[in-house]
Amino acid sequence: MSQPFPNPYEPPAFGAVPAILAAEEERSAFIRRTYAHLAGAIGLFVALEAAVFTLVPRESLDSLMALLLGNRFGWLLVLGAFMLVGKLATDLASSLASPAQQYLGLGLYVVAEAVVFVPLLYLASLFAPAAIPAAGILTLLMFGGLTTLVFVTGSDLTGWGKYLWVAGLGALGLIVCAIVVGFNLGVWFSAAMIVLASAYILYDTSNVLHQYRTDQHVAAALALFASVALLFWYALRLMMSLRRD
Repeated sequence: MSQPFPNPYEPPAFGAVPAILAAEEERSAFIRRTYAHLAGAIGLFVALEAAVFTLVPRESLDSLMALLLGNRFGWLLVLGAFMLVGKLATDLASSLASPAQQYLGLGLYVVAEAVVFVPLLYLASLFAPAAIPAAGILTLLMFGGLTTLVFVTGSDLTGWGKYLWVAGLGALGLIVCAIVVGFNLGVWFSAAMIVLASAYILYDTSNVLHQYRTDQHVAAALALFASVALLFWYALRLMMSLRRD
């Protein structure tokens, strides 16, 4: 999964300051806007997945998934395309050119995530349908707990960025190797990725408090959504593995 980072070298808009330096009312408004946009992104993601599994004929979906899941190199192309689209979406969401570009970036990222999730949700619906709501509940509980922890403690975890980048790069390398060679990364890898996704949520939430400017609520929401999606992906994989066992 692509992980966006705020660009500290981007010139601020007129009057915009980091949330930590803003007046309390302005900071609170920024935080509300950020989490409202995150909720909207999650709602759009759910709506898109519901539309795919409701409106697309089952025979067509079965054929498409058989073609994609039967060719591991096809999945590698999907992963590469997702990373490129994720980078473009992140740049748009962080743009100061216009709010329309920012919303385009957030919407594009949500659509890309929805496309990538279709094969996993398809497999879950076939072999472990109860894993989907279980993973969703686990994701929401963990996200709520981690968010509360950062807001209560006010921790500044900006220094985690470089370590998370290295860990994410290593995980991506393992994923690519697994796709190319054709081996299963297993339950323990899913558990480790849940830990990594949790660290990203802590880091992104800290950035909402300490790094993002008060005009960057769309970019902040995209970063949080990316981390939530990463957590849900591996929570679902873990639940599927446990239910099959």
